[in-house]
Amino acid sequence: MLSLSAAPRPFRSVLYVPATNERALAKAATLAADAVILDLEDAVAPEDKARARMIARGLLEIRHFGARPVIVRVNGFAQDAENADLAEDLAAILPARPHAVLFPKIRFAADAARAEQAMAASLAPDAVRLWLMIETPQAVLDAAAIASLAADEGARLEALVLGTNDLAKEMRLTPTPSRLALLHALSTVLLAGRAYGLTVLDGVFGNLSNAQGFESEALQGRGLGFDGKTLIHPKQIEPANRIFSASDAERSEALAIVQAFEAQANAGKAVLVVNGKMVERLHYEQSLRILMSG
Repeated sequence: MLSLSAAPRPFRSVLYVPATNERALAKAATLAADAVILDLEDAVAPEDKARARMIARGLLEIRHFGARPVIVRVNGFAQDAENADLAEDLAAILPARPHAVLFPKIRFAADAARAEQAMAASLAPDAVRLWLMIETPQAVLDAAAIASLAADEGARLEALVLGTNDLAKEMRLTPTPSRLALLHALSTVLLAGRAYGLTVLDGVFGNLSNAQGFESEALQGRGLGFDGKTLIHPKQIEPANRIFSASDAERSEALAIVQAFEAQANAGKAVLVVNGKMVERLHYEQSLRILMSG
C-alpha cells in the first residue's frame, strides 16, 4: 500500500544567508526555500564572528524560520592553528538545536570523522545532523570514504554539499556553462552519497543576472541526480523548487505504476505493462519516491 507518511524531507532549494545580514534574515523567514543555511564562515568577516554566532543562536531559539530545517555552516578546522572559532560556534549553536551543522573544507575521511567527533565532544543533541561540504579535489577523490561515515552505528551524517566554486578554483578550471570539466567530480560525489543513502546538493550559481543560466545549471543538476541546489539569492528559489520537483506528467505516470503494482490482481507480479510500457519492481520503487517527494 502507498503511504506518504514516510515521505523524505525535500531539500530542493537550500538558501545560504549570512548570519550578520539582518535584513536578509528577516526576509528569509517569509520565503519558500525548503531549508536555510545560516552562514558563520565565508560570508562573515573575522571581526563579526562573535556577533554572527549569537544572532544565529537567537534565531534558532525563537524558531524564526518556522518548521523548515535550519542548518548552520560553522567555521572549519584551522590548518596549523587553534580551532577557536569552530569551538565557539559549536558551543553557541548546539544548545539551540539546529537541524544540522555544516562543516566546510572537508578533505579526507579523517576530516569527516573529526567533524563527527567535534559534534560529540560539544555534546550535540542526538537529533542534530551532520552535513559536509565537498569543495576540494582531495574530498572528491576520498568521497566514498567520507560518505561511508554514514554506515557507522548512530552516525549523524545526512548530506554532502558541493562547493563548486571552490572546487573549480582548486582544479584551476576556466568557467563554462556546461560545467563539462566538473562532471566527473559531481558524479563521483553523487555516487558516493547514493551508496550510503545521503542527500546530495549541488553548488551555488553566482551570476544573479543570468536567470536562464541558473535554470540550465539546475536542470543539469537534476539530470545528474542531485536532490536540490544551494542558493545565494531569493529569486533562485522558485526555479529550484520547480526544477527539482516532479512534473504533473511524471506524477501521473508514477501514480499509474504504483496503482498497477498494488492492484490485488497483480499481487506478486514482477513485470507489468502500464500505459503501453513494460515496467518492473524497480520502476515501482522509483514511482513511490516521486509520489512521496511532494
